[in-house]
Amino acid sequence: RLPDLRIPRMAKALADTQANALRVQYVEKCFGAAGSPLFKTGRVLLGEGVLTKMCRKEAQPRQFFLFNDILVFGHIVQDKKKYSKQQIIPLPDINIINVPDSDKLQNAWQITSTKKSFTIFAATSREKSEWIQHLARASGKVLIDGPEGRSVGHAPIWTPDSMADTCMCCRRAKFSALSRRHHCRSCGSVVCGGCSKKRSIIPTQSDKPLRVCNPCHEKLGEAPARRPTGASTNSGAEPEDSDDDVEDVNDVTNMKEATALQSSLSTESPTTFYDDRG
Repeated sequence: RLPDLRIPRMAKALADTQANALRVQYVEKCFGAAGSPLFKTGRVLLGEGVLTKMCRKEAQPRQFFLFNDILVFGHIVQDKKKYSKQQIIPLPDINIINVPDSDKLQNAWQITSTKKSFTIFAATSREKSEWIQHLARASGKVLIDGPEGRSVGHAPIWTPDSMADTCMCCRRAKFSALSRRHHCRSCGSVVCGGCSKKRSIIPTQSDKPLRVCNPCHEKLGEAPARRPTGASTNSGAEPEDSDDDVEDVNDVTNMKEATALQSSLSTESPTTFYDDRG
């Protein structure tokens, strides 16, 4: 009956219920016209909650929705009422990588995919365990313990701006208002303009030439010249260091702010897994 979806046994009982249909339709409504349609026969909303996501400039709360075939997340405009900048990642495409606890970051893990890769963390170790358990069951993947978990072709996890005062390629250029940061689309390093002048094609991310650092360019090769079509002025290059998670806020100088934000979420919006509670 549900040939195209990976449905864990724990979710089968929810697939045809009115409660599940209403939940999925409500999530779709919260993203509005700018979001993609989410309601689909056989699609089950397994759980939802607020997790902290490491973005380019700082850690930010994001609303996550785990379905039996996709992971959806977005910016919180109004809690449980309105979300924006919807992102959808197919579960078969993900890897789940554990991040050991440290003084700076706790209850974290990474999700990598061809479309997007990032680090997220929960408010408690129990919440982390629940999310990883459900992600693993829904995707059919096992937790990978180590940085080797990013598969070939998966997008890199961008190094946060605050973790690089100088170029990670030449190690000489210091970033300032006049010397801005750029991210290599192949390895995720923060590099200067001089070390990222070249472009390469990364098929899993885009058919357009993307900014890469010099070492990655040597591996990937030069992007072929693009012929102009009609009156279009598009050069084929990507928008300058575009990222859906960039915020108009000051850079985080250390992880203490992220930890404080992480702790504040423990009582604000706990995670709910519907397959556990019906």
